[in-house]
Amino acid sequence: MPTVLHFVCESAIAKAEYIAGKENPQFVVPSLSRKRWSAKRLYEELYCARGEMENRIKEQQLYLFADRTSAGTMRANQLRLWFSSVAYVLMHELRHVALIHIELARAQCHSIRTKLLKIGAQVVVSTRRIVVHLASGYPHQDLYATALARIQTGFP
Repeated sequence: MPTVLHFVCESAIAKAEYIAGKENPQFVVPSLSRKRWSAKRLYEELYCARGEMENRIKEQQLYLFADRTSAGTMRANQLRLWFSSVAYVLMHELRHVALIHIELARAQCHSIRTKLLKIGAQVVVSTRRIVVHLASGYPHQDLYATALARIQTGFP
């Protein structure tokens, strides 16, 4: 288990991390004025936001397959990246509309995909409606029902 300490002083932000016998110190020295940015505000609003942004980029690359650009043509790779970007926008909206204030609100894409989207179901299509029958043993039925209800009321 890594030990991580964050220090904020008037002129720098420091992160001292110690993982299995290895030290990993990191320092950020901003060029912003002290009058405009307090050390606490600088850390919470800028430094942490930058890390969160990097997490979202990594999430898109790893879990929404934005790094799969191995096709033979540039157009095919562009289309793959576009699909990944659309998937990210949909996942972002799913978090903010359907999952807000429940356990998956801050979950990463792969957790949401595994628990809500990548499930076995029987789909029955008729002239008037589409019915999705989930397995009775599906462990996240309540979560799924809540998310579905929020999508239906959020997007009439």
